Amino acid sequence: MNATWRWEYKRYDPKAERLAESLCALGNGRFATRGSSPETVADGAHYPATYLAGCYDRIISTVTGRKVSNEDMVRLPDWTSLRYRCLPDGAAPGDCLTPDHPTLRHYFVSLDMRSGTLTRRMLFHDADGRRLGVTHTRLVHAGDPHLAAQRTVLTAYGWRGRVEAESVLDGDIANAGVDRYRALAGQHLVDHRAAVEAEGTAWLSCATAASHLQVGIAVRLSARPLAPVRCACTATIARQSFVLPVRRAEPVVIVKTAALFTSLDRPWDDPVRSSIEHAGHARDFATLLATHRTSWQRLWSEGEVKAAGETGPILRLHAFHLLQTLSPHTAELDVGVPARGLHGEAYRGHVFWDELFVVPYLSPHFPETARALLMYRHRRLPAAREAARLVGARGVMFPWQSGSSGAEETQRLHLNPHSGRWLPDHSRLQRHVGSAIAWNVWRYGQATGDTGFMHGPGAELLLHVARFWADVATWDAGLDRYRIRGIVGPDEYHDAYPDAAAPGIDDNQRHGSLGARPRLRSVRRALGGPPQRAPHATGIGPDDLHAWEDISHRLYVPFHRDVISQFHGYGDLAELDWDAYRARYHDIRRLDRILEAEGDTPNRYQASKQADTLMLGYLFRHSELARLFSRLGYRLDDELWRRTVAYYLRRTCHGSTLSSLVHGWVLARQQGEGAWRYCQEALLSDIADVQGGTTGEGIHLGAMGGTLDLVERGVVGLELGTDGLHVDPVPLSEVPASTFSVCYLGHRDIRISFRPGRIGIRVPPSPLGPVPLVLPGDRRESIAAGRERWFRLPKN
Repeated sequence: MNATWRWEYKRYDPKAERLAESLCALGNGRFATRGSSPETVADGAHYPATYLAGCYDRIISTVTGRKVSNEDMVRLPDWTSLRYRCLPDGAAPGDCLTPDHPTLRHYFVSLDMRSGTLTRRMLFHDADGRRLGVTHTRLVHAGDPHLAAQRTVLTAYGWRGRVEAESVLDGDIANAGVDRYRALAGQHLVDHRAAVEAEGTAWLSCATAASHLQVGIAVRLSARPLAPVRCACTATIARQSFVLPVRRAEPVVIVKTAALFTSLDRPWDDPVRSSIEHAGHARDFATLLATHRTSWQRLWSEGEVKAAGETGPILRLHAFHLLQTLSPHTAELDVGVPARGLHGEAYRGHVFWDELFVVPYLSPHFPETARALLMYRHRRLPAAREAARLVGARGVMFPWQSGSSGAEETQRLHLNPHSGRWLPDHSRLQRHVGSAIAWNVWRYGQATGDTGFMHGPGAELLLHVARFWADVATWDAGLDRYRIRGIVGPDEYHDAYPDAAAPGIDDNQRHGSLGARPRLRSVRRALGGPPQRAPHATGIGPDDLHAWEDISHRLYVPFHRDVISQFHGYGDLAELDWDAYRARYHDIRRLDRILEAEGDTPNRYQASKQADTLMLGYLFRHSELARLFSRLGYRLDDELWRRTVAYYLRRTCHGSTLSSLVHGWVLARQQGEGAWRYCQEALLSDIADVQGGTTGEGIHLGAMGGTLDLVERGVVGLELGTDGLHVDPVPLSEVPASTFSVCYLGHRDIRISFRPGRIGIRVPPSPLGPVPLVLPGDRRESIAAGRERWFRLPKN
């Protein structure tokens, strides 16, 4: 097998084990299991965990004397656990073996991305020369969303005797995977029952404490050679132990086949009974492995993004984890885009705005999944409408952090690990989630031509987001402009003006120029015609649309020092001594925590956590951005934009993995120096754990999806418009070639191949007719169904 399809760890490093567990997690879009060793329990190095999409629970904690309510994605019972020890003939029994045992001599972990399997090989060698080889192979079935399986092969070398093994189905667990959450309550599972059926299938049932979701997990155990099994169960744990004879080079094989059902499933049935039956009827491991590989083959045929050089394997890893979190199975669920995947408990499994970086990849590859993610938002319109009402506005105000219901789940307090203090959290004032949703609605419609969605749920989302912006925009007679005030931008470091009594800043560009105005203008186009076509059910009429048009031409954009201001007053803030802070702390990505620990605040400085104003250049090409500013009555030429980019590059500490992605994208588009350095950091952000330990708490799904989109839209310049496939590559020599397939207006598997100076389009046979293509310079071509054409591109 091609080595670029494998992600490997060739030695055991307990300090990096949680990182490896996240990057080796396996999932199928419905649930995922971290890549932990079956021999381990949760401790400082290991964290075995399984998470189900959409499985949340709310519990109350007491922090600094205050009652704090948090909704978390729930860590479910561990189905993988397997413990064993050697019983050599004529010798004392050994200890249970784990990767931390002193007799470990060889350790190798291989994630096979082509087939979606994780293999772990270990060799233990004791002082008397006895060796035991251990091979675990695990899968979370990509075809059957309820199944997972694990095969363990034990091989004795230089001795004979027995192996004592214990298979455990462990429900005695809690959410404890993030150190800074340790002061918060984490016991989400209650009402446990566990037992073992006569045929050898262990099962466990439990429920979430507040949301009352019923969970049933069953594990069918098989072993070769056959041996009597002893069962010992408590309310929370089902144990099956057995002793197997071992001889030289005659392996012992143990297989655990797990089935997971919950009360979220449709059609509903008793989760315990369903899990027992499903595990009992599952095929043998070899057959499950074969069908699982076939399912992954189908996924890769639609979702792979090939690129040359070292970039290719990293993109493949990113696509692998994206498809494990948001697979075609996700299209059947009512779930959003969890910012940290189904891989860990960071951000409590919440849904932020990361779909902005994920849906653009999914829409042309897996449109059904993209549509489902947008429907997650549509179903939560009532909660967003109520949130808007509470701040005195009409329309919808989507939460900064969303979970099960669509209510605001952003914490009121957050812990600064540098100072040990719990501090007020004002990040709920970030209002740009609605704009991100609306932007994705528009892009989805362009890519798919799904008029049923765009004239129904999509139009409703656009209309209500637009109504919110129109309501929160206030008239400033002195400026003769509308303003958006009292918010927090993507930067996040600035949540108030220095010494202000109340949180919030004014006229953030992510909300104004990018957020409100395009959304207000896109409504009419989304409706496919004049204002009169607005759905009557929304309560929005022609007068509303005309008012929005006026606001969208007269929003205020602040400037200072001949650059676009991140917000009104940004240029009046103090300059930070960047060199001094870098010399003192080296890593200043979390400058906010550093300053707070010193008794200071980033609100005083021109210092940003991540791209904010420069998000304009991420979502719009310069020509589009110039037209947008022109309609607002401002001029944005190349030189002004270059000054703006350079200005914020010097004042950003990249405290988010999304920051490098956006900066690399923007610099690549303007052919700016250092573009690849930022792109490379985005590619390496999780595998190198550049945030200093955060990947072990869950991957950064937005950054992963964004790097895939970087190749397709950023480098190749692919845009899916109603008038055709637009291609406008940028020169990024480090990504000289790429290949991927897309769906476009009903056509599936349109193959796009980019090479320096050339672009190739292959359209499969289809009754839908030719596909229009728009090349640089507005050169228009078409490719007939069943044909492939190559085009030369002009030199930049």
